Amino acid sequence: MTTPAKPAMRPARPEFSSGPCAKRPGWAPENLRTAILGRSHRSKPGKARLQAAIDRTREVLEVPADYLIGITPGSDTGALEMALWSLLGPRKVQLLAFESFGKDWVTDVVKQLKLDAQVLDAPYGALPDLAKVNGEADLVFTWNGTTSGVRVPNGDFIDADRAGLTICDATSACFAQALDWPKLDVVTFSWQKALGGEAAHGVLILSPRAVARLESYSPPWPMPKLFRMTKGGKVNREIFEGATINTPSMLCVEDYLDALKWAAHIGGLTEMRRRADENLAVLATWVERTPWVDFLATDPATRSNTSVCLKVIDPAVTALAADGQADFAKKLASLLEKETVALDIGGYRDDPPGLRIWCGATVEADDLEALTPWLDWAFASVSAEMVPA
Repeated sequence: MTTPAKPAMRPARPEFSSGPCAKRPGWAPENLRTAILGRSHRSKPGKARLQAAIDRTREVLEVPADYLIGITPGSDTGALEMALWSLLGPRKVQLLAFESFGKDWVTDVVKQLKLDAQVLDAPYGALPDLAKVNGEADLVFTWNGTTSGVRVPNGDFIDADRAGLTICDATSACFAQALDWPKLDVVTFSWQKALGGEAAHGVLILSPRAVARLESYSPPWPMPKLFRMTKGGKVNREIFEGATINTPSMLCVEDYLDALKWAAHIGGLTEMRRRADENLAVLATWVERTPWVDFLATDPATRSNTSVCLKVIDPAVTALAADGQADFAKKLASLLEKETVALDIGGYRDDPPGLRIWCGATVEADDLEALTPWLDWAFASVSAEMVPA
């Protein structure tokens, strides 16, 4: 196979990682000069910046006024596990497991908390049977599968009059997809995934129904300090007013504020969703005309517009042994990184061999347009090396 010439155009920003994601367009370290540094996060200015992050999160994500928003340690994982350890137990639990993080929550609930749970699973690229979701049970699920490129299309599968709580890991859905807030009792995300912020912090959002559970139920297991959200049988409201459980990085908080200001400036959630949809459309147009690649998500209605997962379907590559296919995909990603046109786009380790390209709102459609010829070039180059003539 003849290797084609390298494309003339390169993406201006090659950061297509699925987390931490690309910084917002125009970002610079100088934007963080207003950070509260060298002072306590519990000082008046420190708490004011944390409260501002909460208020701007509510504004941009259009969170209902009666939902509580708090900043947690441990990224999305910390926020989600705070909810699992604090809320689960009184009811049977259902879990949707169609990608790696959903499977992690299965491990937490079944093996660590040892609760009566039903796992509704599906292979990478598909959703479980949502018709089996039972409104009497507590439901734990990812809205968007970061590692599978599959999302739930909407919240219609959740009963409006449900008795159980819904606990939603929305870390790669926030700021890009339409969350159905009345159907969600707990929502968690990490700003390094959603907005390209700096890592280690999570956001926990609680509905009034979740607050009522916290105040009426005490789990039978020991509760680590980082998970304690109640005091004297009532929700500790200070956690949701800028008084974090442990010490946050005020530099990271300032970076998050910068991203939220940008999001509000460009048009808020509506514009961010439009940008992510436009980015997905760029790749969809390329996939449609490209015979060697396809989406991992089999149903177009469930394809993520943030973590877009692609699989290599060329017959000569799929004829290779499993380790050969995996090696082919790794060489694709490595070659693109060597050329500095796409960084960190290797498929997730449990996925079928392929690529994973972040298309959230902080990525520019023009950069994706410039990337697609390089994807074809890399495929031809690796094929010339690995596929028998």
